Amino acid sequence: MKRRHFFSLLLVFFSSLLLTISCNQAPQQTPNASSSLSNTAPIVIGYSNWAGWWPWAIAEEEGLFAKNGANVQMKWFDGYLESLQALAAGQLDGNSQTLNDTIAFAGDAVNGQVAVLVNDNSSGNDKVIVTEEIKTIQDLKGKKVAVEEGVVGDFLLSLALEKEGMSRKDVQIVPMETGAAAAAFASGKVDAVGAFPPFWSTALKRKGSKELISSKAFPGAIPDLLVVSAKLIKEKPEQVQALVKTWFDVREFMAKIPKKPMRLWPSVRALAQKNWPYIKRERSFSPWKKTWKPLVQGKP
Repeated sequence: MKRRHFFSLLLVFFSSLLLTISCNQAPQQTPNASSSLSNTAPIVIGYSNWAGWWPWAIAEEEGLFAKNGANVQMKWFDGYLESLQALAAGQLDGNSQTLNDTIAFAGDAVNGQVAVLVNDNSSGNDKVIVTEEIKTIQDLKGKKVAVEEGVVGDFLLSLALEKEGMSRKDVQIVPMETGAAAAAFASGKVDAVGAFPPFWSTALKRKGSKELISSKAFPGAIPDLLVVSAKLIKEKPEQVQALVKTWFDVREFMAKIPKKPMRLWPSVRALAQKNWPYIKRERSFSPWKKTWKPLVQGKP
């Protein structure tokens, strides 16, 4: 089983590497590229509540997709799991998701799934939050742990248990959606919770609660990706190239923000304001603080 998992990881990484290299080349545009784009159905890309994916909203609002010849419609999901299910069911052309979730859903993906871009790596923002009396991973034995099965919090829990020679059988898994899991922990219904931001902020409202372990303990284990369907790559390879090119363009655009008058993007500003408490507190989130702070404060 571990051997199969290892080769699955290799396949996704090599696919991502090869496609990122090829997609880094700027797509060739013709003089009437804009008119031809308007005559084609847009590529629909899902994203959800992780700030490392929010730049896609800036790309959309600033017209950077169109600049690169890509006809893209970003689709927001309140529930991360819903976005995973939508891509697997063929309802999306691409989605923002983690590596482990890509592997978990690959077998069910009706149009296939290929990672084409690594947006960033989780280095502490995915956490297992526990009650005051739990001091070590070993202390989780027999405890109720709420996780959304099959997604990143569940994966982190499994990594932590395996590191200590334990397994999921050693704890009482309480399956529920991540937001509900954090709320259940905060209200005292479970002893621990695996969560990604902003939901672990809710969990930490419980008196005496604390972080037991985070993705920082497993460098590179939870990369955040842009994953597209194999069907999209086959039918519209030039659009995939344009997608990847746009990501690097929007990062370059964001880097220049402090040097020019601040533009307020409504959708991104709303996300930044909602999640600023955990962005401000979390050290591992520091690369994004310069960008989101002016958006939250609304300063020119």
